[in-house]
Amino acid sequence: MLRLALKILMGDRAKYIGIILGLTFASFIIVQQAAIFIGLMTRTYGFITDTSQPNVWVMDPNVQFADDIQPMSNTSLFRVRSIEGVAWAAPLFKGRIRAKLPSGEFHNSIVIGIDDATFIGQPPVMKEGNVHFLRNTDAVIVSEEAAQGLFARKTADGEKIPLRIGDTMELNDNRAVVVGICDISRTFQTLPVIYTTFRRAIRYAPFERLNLSFVLAKSAPWEDPRELCKRITRITGLAAYTDEQFANITENYFLRRTGIPLNFGLAIGLGFVIGVAIAGQSFYNFTLDNLRYFGTLKAMGATNDLLTKMLLLQSVVVGILGWGLGVGAAALFGIISLGTRLSFRLPWQLFLGSGLAMLLICLMAAYISIRRIYRLEPAIVFKA
Repeated sequence: MLRLALKILMGDRAKYIGIILGLTFASFIIVQQAAIFIGLMTRTYGFITDTSQPNVWVMDPNVQFADDIQPMSNTSLFRVRSIEGVAWAAPLFKGRIRAKLPSGEFHNSIVIGIDDATFIGQPPVMKEGNVHFLRNTDAVIVSEEAAQGLFARKTADGEKIPLRIGDTMELNDNRAVVVGICDISRTFQTLPVIYTTFRRAIRYAPFERLNLSFVLAKSAPWEDPRELCKRITRITGLAAYTDEQFANITENYFLRRTGIPLNFGLAIGLGFVIGVAIAGQSFYNFTLDNLRYFGTLKAMGATNDLLTKMLLLQSVVVGILGWGLGVGAAALFGIISLGTRLSFRLPWQLFLGSGLAMLLICLMAAYISIRRIYRLEPAIVFKA
């Protein structure tokens, strides 16, 4: 009987393909929009994941997310270093500084000052040059995206010439020499990113009494990072989080304070509704067109439970095919978007979630048809 159900399903090729295409479109919308949303949220804490050396971040208690800079006194660094369980601690500066290019253009930039001695806080990947070149006079490292984008020099015919090692610029009227190009995660902000040493970053930045943005620390091998964070907070009065906690705090801030979840939630919900509407209507029409077969089966003694299994099998088959094609199309979309400004992230949890969503769509579509089958009278097969 179940094999017969598949023959009935595939017998009408036009309706069969139409149902699959409808479910494919719904699956694509759900997966694509959700993947863009996840990728966008990942960008909010990209700076934290790029800074992989520490596992404890210490900051002012009023800091709400990674880009919410509340400067601290430099003595905070030594207070953290003195706490039991801290293997090492290093300063980090992060601020916005205006960069002037040789062409005369001005661009606001994010300048990150890392520890002068150990280079803790350095960029994750160097494309050109070496992080140790920061020991040179006025040395800075520029992100690849900035070097090829906003910092690129435009020729008379409109061609872009990327920023190269040896080029110079001005940061707050101070000379800066490019000694390296780095590759970093795209961040929620679209500003160019520049790395330099902590002391040089303070010199580039406008004068302030407080200059320390974060203290990056590493827990001792025998120390639980979460317990160390509690100890640092209790002793210093500063906020201390593990890298995972700080990333979650940053992500939750954008989830609560922006309209991003609502906008993408509406798009994902629309995809779900479209899937239910298309699959439900198509599957119901398909059932109506095949009532004579189901009526014949009922007249031959088939129970409602058996017919329900047949309809569920049909809905699951088209659901799996539609889901697979939709996920494949979304993955292809992600591959095509590589290297662009579009954020796209497709974790395994999204595969599972979208599969469950498609299963729910198919069950809802099948339920509409099952109700019609339950009310079906076997005598329909004898009608003219």
